[in-house]
Amino acid sequence: MASSEVDQKFLGRLAKAVENENPLLAQILFKILGLSINLSTQLISAQKHRRHGAGQTPAALELTFHIIWLSREGLVLLNQYVLPMVGEYVELKVLAYKLRASFYHIYVLFHNTPPVSTVSTNTPEQTSSSVPSIAPRVDKGKGIATDNFFEDIPHSTQPIRNAEGGPVGPPPGFGLERTTEPPTAFLLEPGDYLPKAHRYFQEAVQLAEELLWGSHSLRLSVKTEYAAFLYECVHDTEGSRKLAKETITEVYDATEGIDNDMFTDACALVNVLGKMMKRGLGSNATLRSKGQGSSTGTQGTPRTSNAAVTEATTSAPPPGMI
Repeated sequence: MASSEVDQKFLGRLAKAVENENPLLAQILFKILGLSINLSTQLISAQKHRRHGAGQTPAALELTFHIIWLSREGLVLLNQYVLPMVGEYVELKVLAYKLRASFYHIYVLFHNTPPVSTVSTNTPEQTSSSVPSIAPRVDKGKGIATDNFFEDIPHSTQPIRNAEGGPVGPPPGFGLERTTEPPTAFLLEPGDYLPKAHRYFQEAVQLAEELLWGSHSLRLSVKTEYAAFLYECVHDTEGSRKLAKETITEVYDATEGIDNDMFTDACALVNVLGKMMKRGLGSNATLRSKGQGSSTGTQGTPRTSNAAVTEATTSAPPPGMI
């Protein structure tokens, strides 16, 4: 997500790098960094609420409000100040494109209409519970009880056609519409943000592939979240696994040197990608995929890929990843 540890490292590092040359850009990057750290805590809490099935509690709803508000403010800063000024900065340009996709990823998870993920708070149960229901009255043996007082009183002038009663319908052309707006509609305009988020992820991936080498941790961060987006929001399980596998292969095929810090981040993201390779597969399918990986593929790739998958079973994803 936008709050991933790798993104926060690059935000601080790049803000410090451009501080003398562009103080305004550096100031905005530091603001987005602070917002991202706060958002990371909120997203982890939202994940815990989802695991415990407390997605509709007042505390979870308030948490969603904070997440949408922080994402909205971060996107405003990004669009108004960062994206127009990143033309000559390679890593910062990739990071800005990735953050834009990340903020829209959060919109899709917590605010999309119609909902595409279980994280969303806009559920059919909540929508129906917002309409007060009238409990049927009990028949005490004196005929069918109704809620219309005037129907219970016999009257010679009462028209026969109104004996059944019922609610008054709307005028022609004005049908009753059940509200489907998410609870966060007062913070952000409701809508389907999935197509735009998908397009922004594709642009970020294309830019990362053009400007960064295969083992660059920022490039891995872009592809890791895109794989998560495909699985959680697009529900393209096969596409998510394929992207994760291809990204791991690119890491081990890269010949460029990296420093220790970037190597550590790359290892952590490879572990996450290794877990993504197995999502949606049963135990038998997983064993078959491992057997196929050892007999096919490029030279040297299967051994390292299988090792990454093995390490992934004992490692946790970086903070902020959902």
